[in-house]
Amino acid sequence: MPLSLTAPDPRGADERPALILANLGTPSAPTARAVRPFLREFLSDRRIVETHPLLWRPVLEGIILRARPRASAAKYATIWRPGEETSRSGSPLMHYSQRQGELLQEELGESVQVRVAMRYGQPALRRVMGELMEAGCHRIALMPLYPQYAASSAGTVVDEAARFILASRNQPELRTIRSFETAPAYIEALATALEQHWQIHGRPDPAAGERLLLSFHSIPQAMHDAGDPYRAECERTAQLLSRRLDLPEGLAQLTFQSVFGPAAWIGPATIDTVSELGRAGCPRLDVICPGFVSDCLETLEEINQLNRETFTTAGGGSFHYVPWGNDSDGAIATLAQQARKVLAGWI
Repeated sequence: MPLSLTAPDPRGADERPALILANLGTPSAPTARAVRPFLREFLSDRRIVETHPLLWRPVLEGIILRARPRASAAKYATIWRPGEETSRSGSPLMHYSQRQGELLQEELGESVQVRVAMRYGQPALRRVMGELMEAGCHRIALMPLYPQYAASSAGTVVDEAARFILASRNQPELRTIRSFETAPAYIEALATALEQHWQIHGRPDPAAGERLLLSFHSIPQAMHDAGDPYRAECERTAQLLSRRLDLPEGLAQLTFQSVFGPAAWIGPATIDTVSELGRAGCPRLDVICPGFVSDCLETLEEINQLNRETFTTAGGGSFHYVPWGNDSDGAIATLAQQARKVLAGWI
């Protein structure tokens, strides 16, 4: 009697390993209607807000999601890419994440399939993982697009991948990248962006009162006190970048941005530092955001609009936001270095 085979026909299956670039996410449009579900998903994550849901949910639904979506949508509207108001690619974060995926695919070649996913919003990480498994891919490498590890950033990306695995009878082989705050290509990308900027505008002179801010996203002080390594990894990046550029004493300062709510956050706060420098008559301020691989609301609106206005209104001179990531050669070299590391032996 012939042997009966029940395994699916492998012909047509794409068994190449996959690399998923996972970013935070973005609303689908700069409208309150689109922002509200995005904020609900984001602020419902226990890694983001560690308050028990029984206490937090009434605040979220009864206060925050009634007022904040409209204000956030107005901010998104100031950075939305023109001509694409209803397209997800109108979001700078989505646009540059997609470009990074395309350029990284070209860099790595066809032996791997590069996909882009978002932790909040679409394309959802679990959906992308499911599509890969259905197509025959059982080896998945996950790269959270956060150079410095925090439980509320890279940690929650890995959490979501783990939820997919917990719900899967047929589980993939999974590899993850924790962080890359000291990676040579990453430090070089930051340094190159500043050097190219300084070739045009001149190197800041600390003797003249000019300054450089290295602005990272903040985290609540309680998370830091509980053992989150994020601040230490930001400090390591700042130290290596300062050494690579041979920065003189007093030129660069580490600050933290994007705080919200009444709780204490790690600092010093970028907005407070910018205001103080403006009041002191700082003639020039350069700001780079090493923790953001793609430009987004926090860099384009918060830094390049709000902080710029705060600095100049307080009495400061020229303000320069220095982008480093997006689809630059340095950003792609950084991601490629990490990709080859995590894919070693698969391609």
